[in-house]
Amino acid sequence: MSEISEPIEMSQRSVEETRPIHRLSEAETPPEGPSLCGTILTGLSYLLVICTFPFSLFFCIRIVQEYERAVIFRLGRLLPGGAKGPGLFFILPCMDSYQNVDLRVVSFDVPPQEILSKDSVTVAVDAVVYYKIYNATMAIINVQNASRSTRLLAQTTLRNVLGTRSLSEILSERETISHSIQSTLDVATDPWGVKVERVEVKDVRLPQQLQRAMAAEAEAAREARAKVIAAEGEMNASRALKEAAEVIAESPQALQLRYLQTLSAISAEKNSTIIFPLPIELLNSLARKGES
Repeated sequence: MSEISEPIEMSQRSVEETRPIHRLSEAETPPEGPSLCGTILTGLSYLLVICTFPFSLFFCIRIVQEYERAVIFRLGRLLPGGAKGPGLFFILPCMDSYQNVDLRVVSFDVPPQEILSKDSVTVAVDAVVYYKIYNATMAIINVQNASRSTRLLAQTTLRNVLGTRSLSEILSERETISHSIQSTLDVATDPWGVKVERVEVKDVRLPQQLQRAMAAEAEAAREARAKVIAAEGEMNASRALKEAAEVIAESPQALQLRYLQTLSAISAEKNSTIIFPLPIELLNSLARKGES
């Protein structure tokens, strides 16, 4: 029985070990109530504001613009209700501190990054990123500097994404690459309260030797296409001449009409010399008459 019960206990223990354990994070922990000291200080601050009224209004009333939000901390703790604004809001002097957060769209240039592409070609790529803060509280609490962190992450993401692409893909698929960078940045910055709205690859600079090689390749390709087009034109022209010769052979008078058209074209150019071609049959008949 001991041998049978031991595997059963081990199996139960393995199930308990593999069972997921949910741990509350700091954000999920219920907020604690104000301490006794904090309550006393808050009451004294309200009393001070009332005693010094109306002069205390200069220190208690703050204004934020329509595009701003104020995140208020009282004794180091975030006030319930989230960010305040726009308009007027009230703070307690010596108790509250606040930070203004701009919610407008911000754009910045990613410095040129030296990137080694998938096919081992070194290129310098720069881009433009457009983002905005959609949650002021998360932008203050979850990250020390949301703007600087977004800029650094954009540089790293640009290098990582372009490092998996070949040179031809970087040059021809800029829109796809921009969407890939934008989605990667948006997922990474979402816990910071930042929304990346658009990413544009601005410029791709190639080494001089590679530029000359690509220019020579493009020139050779254009010359090859030009020769093919000229050959096709010659072939079509020869076919047209063959068909015209067959038509003239069926009607000898057509050759005389063509001759008159040629004379008309020559006379229109006001040339002083006119060449009259004579048929070989006429020369042969004249030679026979002379011999006779």
